[in-house]
Amino acid sequence: MKKYPQAFNFIKKVGREGATEIKTEIDRMGKYVFDSGIERGYKNIDLTKFCDDIDIHKTINIINWALLSFALYCNHQKSPYLSSASCQSFFNGISQFFSYVFDGRTNQIIQCVFDLLSEVEHNRYKIIMYMNFPDYNRYQHCENTYCGYIEHYDAVTNIELVNQYMPMEKASVQILASHLDSDTKWGLWNGLSSRPMMPIATKKLFSKILLKQDALLLKQLKISKEDIRLIRLYNMLSVT
Repeated sequence: MKKYPQAFNFIKKVGREGATEIKTEIDRMGKYVFDSGIERGYKNIDLTKFCDDIDIHKTINIINWALLSFALYCNHQKSPYLSSASCQSFFNGISQFFSYVFDGRTNQIIQCVFDLLSEVEHNRYKIIMYMNFPDYNRYQHCENTYCGYIEHYDAVTNIELVNQYMPMEKASVQILASHLDSDTKWGLWNGLSSRPMMPIATKKLFSKILLKQDALLLKQLKISKEDIRLIRLYNMLSVT
């Protein structure tokens, strides 16, 4: 700093730059550095060092909440999802969306929040999913956190995720016709259940807004007679 004070002053000024053509690129670079930093930070943590009475999953969730809520979104609002020709209509202009799935093991609706982060390359964005939490106001305090990428194509949007507490689970989602705008979309969720241990696939409802968790939503999320008819017809679970 003493040898090259001009360089450090330049870096400080760049962070406060308000010109649109510069700020967009600086924000993109900053988010990439932050995202990659989180991945590296968790990479070599020795979980055996935690005390026996510490809930490791909840502890890491608190760290995620602190970092993502205060550092990444320090401007009091999230940056809108990039608007571009490659960004499908359903996702255009949003920084967060929601999903719902019915869990027959517990007979309840599992709610999820997806936070859209930085663009890592053309048509591919970093994403974090928070699954199964009691309070939307503190959704980072969840049972499972997944990190991964969302990628758009003309016919389908793909989401690839890795469970941060059980890396052997590589989950994925396929959402058809995301180029058609609507408040909700159906997708196929594929993952690995740990209660009991088994591969699973089920339908999942995605929404731009929070949905009321009532009897109507519950009926939509459950496997229907039409779903069973299509399973018998194709010998596979399909979502359209």
